[in-house]
This record gives sequence, structure tokens and C-alpha cells, in this order.
Amino acid sequence: MLDVVDHAGVPGQDKGAVRELRLARPPANALGPALLGALNEALHRAPAEGAAAIVLSGAPGRFSGGMDVPAMLAMKRDELAATWGAFFEVLRTLARSPVPVVAALTGHSPAGGTVLALFADYRVLADGPFLVGLNEVQVGLPVPAVLLEVLVQVVGRRQAARLATTGALVGPQEALRVGLVDEVVAVEQVVPRALAWAGELVSRPRRAMLATRAQARAPLAGAAEDMNQVLVDDVVEAWYGEECQRTMRALAERLAASSRRA
Repeated sequence: MLDVVDHAGVPGQDKGAVRELRLARPPANALGPALLGALNEALHRAPAEGAAAIVLSGAPGRFSGGMDVPAMLAMKRDELAATWGAFFEVLRTLARSPVPVVAALTGHSPAGGTVLALFADYRVLADGPFLVGLNEVQVGLPVPAVLLEVLVQVVGRRQAARLATTGALVGPQEALRVGLVDEVVAVEQVVPRALAWAGELVSRPRRAMLATRAQARAPLAGAAEDMNQVLVDDVVEAWYGEECQRTMRALAERLAASSRRA
């Protein structure tokens, strides 16, 4: 479900200076209740156990396919609300993380995968036929205002409006061009590069770096305050809308057909 790996090699730090949290729910690392719960717990535990930075990674070719749509379509309303609540709780934890977080996007990262990355300090994406972006509109869900504002913080208002309104999924070079990611490297280099960037950052004078980081990430901390029950209720209402249900069920059927062919 979630692999935890400690990495040494940061000057002046002991083993565990950078902790890698590796999503491990094949085939797509879909974000369901169990994985979200494990991830949130690990994000809290890492700093408490001395990690100076966190790298969030996936499998080669697949970081995360986003929310577990087929499972969520079968949920009762209270279960669905709890799942969305768990997702937003992970985002709150990322927004408030006391240590830097690097997203090692090891492959496809649509929708929820991209949202996780938006709350990181730095994003490294695998080069290849991989897609990132907020495609919620394509499946009948409006992008919540709080997530749109986080996207604005990363890519600017013009690009955020274009990407979110069209629900565009873009490849590595376009993602780099608009600032959705910070680096594009070969798939086998994504995690090493993310670890190196994290290691370089935490080798800086710690108090000065963390204080400056906190100021730079103040908008994310503000966003965390808006991820409340009202937001969960709004997303659940949109989920049960006719347009979203029709589109989501068609998507689930395509995913099932693709799985049978594989």
C-alpha cells in the first residue's frame, strides 16, 4: 500500500534525513481510503521521527491515477464523503508539513496525482508518454476554488485558468513550460533527482531555510483552512450530479475494459 524508505547522505545528518514515501497500490496507485489513511499517517510520522525532508514517489510509469473512481461509484454517500474527507486531510497535512516535500512523479499523474504534487515544494516528472493535469472538468466535476487558487500559485492565473477550465492533461515538456513541474528527467532518474534536490535543500542553514519556506508557503497554509466539511459536502453534491455520474460511469467501464484486455 505504501513503502517507506529512509535515505542517508545529507551532510551532517544521520540516516533517515530524507524519507521516501512510495505509493504501492498496483496497478494505478489509485487513491482509496486505505492508501489515503496510510499516506496521511506517514506524512505526520516522518518529521516526528526525525526526517528532514520527504520524497513522495510512485512506480516507474505511474505515480498515481488519481481517486479510485470505480470503488467510489459503488460507495454509499457517507463512505464517499469520508473518502473525499480523507483526500482533503492529506492535502492539509502536505500544506502544513514542517519539512520540505518533493513530488517524484514517476509517470502518469492525472487529477488527484497532480493535486498531491501541487502541495509539494518541488516537482520532478518522468520524461516519456506521461500525462499530468487537473482533468476534473472532463469527468464532470468542477475544480474546487481552493484547488484552483493553489494551481494559480504554481503556474500563474492565466495558465491555471486555461488548464483547469479545459481539463487539459499535458505531457512533460508542456508541463515544464507552464511551470506545472520544475524538472523533467528520465524515468529512472526521477527519484534520485528528487532525493538530491531534497538533500541539497536541507543542507542549508536549517532555521533560515525553514523560516523562509514557511513564508513562501503561507498561501498553502491558508488553503488548508478552507478544506473543511463545507468543501467535502460541495464535492459530494457535484459527484452525484447527473453529468458527473454519467461521465464517471463511462470512465469506469473503459478502465474495466482496459484491465480485461491487459
